[in-house]
Amino acid sequence: MTAPLLITRDQSLLDELLRLAAAAGVAPDVAGDVGAALRGWGAAPLVLLGADVAEEMARVAPARRSRVYLVAWGVVPDELFRVALAVGAESVAQLPSSEAWLTETLTDLGDAEPTQGLVVGVIGGSGGAGATTFACALGQVAARSGRAVVVDADPLGPGIDRVLGLEERHGVRWDGLCQTTGRLSARSLREALPRREGLGALTWHAGPPGTLQAFAVREVLSAARRGHDLVVVDLPRTADPVVDEVVARCDRLLVVAVPTVAGVASAVRICARHRDPTSVRLVLRGHGVEPAAIARATGVAVLARMADQRGLAEAIDLGLGPVRSRRSNLGRAATEVLDQLSLIQAAA
Repeated sequence: MTAPLLITRDQSLLDELLRLAAAAGVAPDVAGDVGAALRGWGAAPLVLLGADVAEEMARVAPARRSRVYLVAWGVVPDELFRVALAVGAESVAQLPSSEAWLTETLTDLGDAEPTQGLVVGVIGGSGGAGATTFACALGQVAARSGRAVVVDADPLGPGIDRVLGLEERHGVRWDGLCQTTGRLSARSLREALPRREGLGALTWHAGPPGTLQAFAVREVLSAARRGHDLVVVDLPRTADPVVDEVVARCDRLLVVAVPTVAGVASAVRICARHRDPTSVRLVLRGHGVEPAAIARATGVAVLARMADQRGLAEAIDLGLGPVRSRRSNLGRAATEVLDQLSLIQAAA
């Protein structure tokens, strides 16, 4: 990781920024003049530009780049926003009110290998299709080769921590995240979740169903994407504006369907509600109606099919999760889907 760049001659501002950087666990480079600032301008992953030198930097017109933020004490005059535009800053951070945001922004830089993971939504084509189980299977298989997280967006579901055998693990749940505001760092989220090795889970505490808050969902998905190679979202079948927003933030949506007449009829409705031929795919569980006929009825391509798995309930009850072996039906189907998603992502 290249160090973030702090540009200021204001000693009190510098002391504060250094304190925030120390809290975030990063060691920044400091530039007190334009020459030193320009030398590190292009390579730094993040630039914090003090208000005291902003006009001077704007006059030399450094190359436009992302992740430049102007930092000032107290109330910011309108003129400073014009200077921020001139220097190409994305926003103006006001201290002390922006302390938490700056700390989280710097904390994200502490990830040695920043990622931009794939977000995959999983939804049942009908009740009892096994969408939650398949979402957890995807997470289990993906975690064997990278960092993965399964996000439970269904407050009426069984709880993915129970399906994965993580209900006894300590960690943050939705109940806590929906009460907080502000930017959420990738590393903070990853380290706070109940997890087993490379797999984390975000779900609900046992008890009455909770309610997803739009601001919390946005921050969680953003932080989860930055901190994991794969983010799997277990989605409810109910229509809801927040759920629709989650779907819109997914790179791929998998509809798990059972190939019966009733199952296909229900899947047709789900696919019609989330119709996007470039991102929606079907995963079939069981035998019955032919995949080609289901694809014609739904207008969605079949990505994978699998048979029912013997001993599934026992494996979940034992806290092992749905995938005990990659050679199992769920393991093979999850591996096939992940391979196909990788190919689709590479082509895109």
